[in-house]
Amino acid sequence: MKLSTKGRYGLKAMVDLATEYESGTKLSIAQLSERQDISYAYLEQLIAVLKKAGLVSASRGAAGGYTLARAPESISVGEVLKALEGSTALVECVGTSGTDCENVCSCAARPLWLKLQKKIDDVLDSTTIRDMAEDYIQQKERKLD
Repeated sequence: MKLSTKGRYGLKAMVDLATEYESGTKLSIAQLSERQDISYAYLEQLIAVLKKAGLVSASRGAAGGYTLARAPESISVGEVLKALEGSTALVECVGTSGTDCENVCSCAARPLWLKLQKKIDDVLDSTTIRDMAEDYIQQKERKLD
């Protein structure tokens, strides 16, 4: 599995929003763009996808901006990546949309791909945006030392 910039940048934005969740601070796309060094236009597209998936909420006005739609501990990394990437399948024959592979029943490697996919899904689904935010805060603190 190779994540595109959609998945990587979308996760970075979600983690940044999670760091502000408890305080109730809303962040603009411009703030997120600057803080995470992501193109404003590209981030705007990603936030729209995350909003449509029900992961981010927006409010307008002077005090407006974006925030997580739910508590960060209730949003899994897998949920975010599926919204942004569509699939987290390692190879097509283990994805959820079926396969056109004629060798699926006789493929010597498929049992390994299935085991790997299960481990990947377990990690993505058990890791929350809060977990990532806590790690991110610790990482930033170590950098300051």
